[in-house]
Amino acid sequence: QVQLVESGGGSVQVGGSLTLSCAASGLAFSTYVLSWFRLAPGKEREFVAGISRTNNPYYAGSVQDRFIISRDNAKNIMNLQMNNLKPEDTAIYYCGAVRDFGPPTRSTQYEYWGQGTQVTVSS
Repeated sequence: QVQLVESGGGSVQVGGSLTLSCAASGLAFSTYVLSWFRLAPGKEREFVAGISRTNNPYYAGSVQDRFIISRDNAKNIMNLQMNNLKPEDTAIYYCGAVRDFGPPTRSTQYEYWGQGTQVTVSS
């Protein structure tokens, strides 16, 4: 049974930092593309960042230069370091996994999802 479990969410002030983690089990981790999506109230789930099987990162324009995605295939963990957080980053963050070459930016293309972790940024 595949499981993706997110952790690390919380409440921070504008300009603060958080690091999210996604721990995976039940799948051949290194063969999957992994991504972070977020869902804010009144909005659709949107792509935030993804990392390919060969460790190439991809970012949405809104988080470029503020967020850093990484993966540790030995530990089956993916991280998202979020810096200089803004109120518009407030959302539930989900990790997704799919067997593909590059991280798809449409959520419908993902095979597995975690339950999400809440990030709240206040001014």
